Amino acid sequence: MSAAADNNSSASPWTPLRHKVFRMLWIASVFSNIGSWMHEVGAGWLMTSLAPSPLMVALVQAATSAPVFLLALPAGALADILDRRRYLIASQLWMMITAAILGVCTLAGLTTATILLLCTFALGIGTAMMMPAWGAITPELVGRAELRAAIGLNTLGMNVARSVGPALAGLIVAATGPGTVFLLNAVSFLGVIAALKRWQRPQQGSDLPAERLFGAIRTGLRYARHSPELRAALARGSAFFVFASASWALLPLIVRQELHSGPGTYGLFLACLGMGAIAGALLLPRVHLHLSRDWIVAGATVLYAAAMLALAHSGNIYAAAAAMLATGLAWISVVSSLMTATQTALPGWVRARGLALFWVVLMGGMAAGSALWGQVASWVGISTALTASAVGALLGSAAAWRYRIGLHDLHDLSPSMKSPAPATADEFEIDSGPVMVTVEYRIDAQRVEEFTRSMQQIRRIRRRDGAFMWELFSNIEAPGHMVECFMVESWLEHLRQHERQTVADSEAIARVKEFHLGAGAPKVTHLVARWN
Repeated sequence: MSAAADNNSSASPWTPLRHKVFRMLWIASVFSNIGSWMHEVGAGWLMTSLAPSPLMVALVQAATSAPVFLLALPAGALADILDRRRYLIASQLWMMITAAILGVCTLAGLTTATILLLCTFALGIGTAMMMPAWGAITPELVGRAELRAAIGLNTLGMNVARSVGPALAGLIVAATGPGTVFLLNAVSFLGVIAALKRWQRPQQGSDLPAERLFGAIRTGLRYARHSPELRAALARGSAFFVFASASWALLPLIVRQELHSGPGTYGLFLACLGMGAIAGALLLPRVHLHLSRDWIVAGATVLYAAAMLALAHSGNIYAAAAAMLATGLAWISVVSSLMTATQTALPGWVRARGLALFWVVLMGGMAAGSALWGQVASWVGISTALTASAVGALLGSAAAWRYRIGLHDLHDLSPSMKSPAPATADEFEIDSGPVMVTVEYRIDAQRVEEFTRSMQQIRRIRRRDGAFMWELFSNIEAPGHMVECFMVESWLEHLRQHERQTVADSEAIARVKEFHLGAGAPKVTHLVARWN
């Protein structure tokens, strides 16, 4: 197949559905997400009868979203150190059992406000545990060329569920009560469990012991600190979500106070939001053929800001509905592009942890922004708050422009397999350490400055993959004799460094080795700390 044909194939938003496992999981996840949205409506409605205070009703939403923000990073670490397929099955079983318990209690008339909040919080824990792992398996199910379309389909499925779930829940609650909704939510997890059990995931072989949870969390944070590509995606997300949260947080007040309308209009606006997101998911693969992710995020931010201004000043239901269509299209364009940038900045061994950081930025930005713009609206009014958030989104986009995300997927982050573990002359404990590694180079004295600049990328690789110290030394008695020195916590961590090396890392190291003079390779020495 020609390159052009490949591009056209990958440009289709439906291409990932050719993969059987992805197709099964995508369909199952749509139904499961519909069940989750049904639960939200049922839980909110039930709380209005159990404890009809604004605080208790608000706590239902807090119980849903708080675990995602609090537990995403530990969940990402677990998803990276455990088998992701089994981990996802366990999280789905947890949510299914919790939803079933709540449904049975509600039908039996035993549910109290406390039980409702505890079960909803438990479901939120399951969601927090599931989300990083779910995102991390996507590159395992489709090819690199189809990753953008796969992420777009996942986002499309969430927005279809957002549109269908609340409407179904309203009908079912009116007919039979919220208990039935909770049981249907429990049933919706069965499809995902069945699809995961049918997935024959290849074994991810390693002779090294698995990372421990807290060490894995620390490793994930260190990777983010020393990965410019991941930091760029997180920075662009931070600059957008805090300001974008204003329209989500203030929409009910816009309907009631600015447009003097009711719940029917609110439902219409949510439907318009979902339709705009669906349209965006279908258009994005074609747009990506002509624009980079940087320009898509910038353009979508401008569109989102314009939509917020229209919401603030239209005073007209039809104009506001059109603004919500634009909001949905812009929202999915930004989220899908940033999610793709995050995915392509992460090798498999740390992918779930990196995605967890993305979810922390998204959920944290939305939560903090909602509180901020709600308070601003109480001081200066809804229209002024929305106007300020629109201006802030534009300024944030301009300030974050230097963090480029458009070319991440040019780097091959698959395992290199070209960095064998070093041989040892004697036996010692694998946890011995710290370990100091030195690499000696002989460089043309005229190229020392050029070599030093090239070594900055090596510094990022070493620090990102486990080194807590890195230095480059120059021998003042022998110009051109350069020594790279870095330290890791233990011999085990150094062995993991070799496993973590990607194809892109190997290429960078090979380019540096080209500076080395002589027929042999640079001399590498491993020193392990000893105590008597």
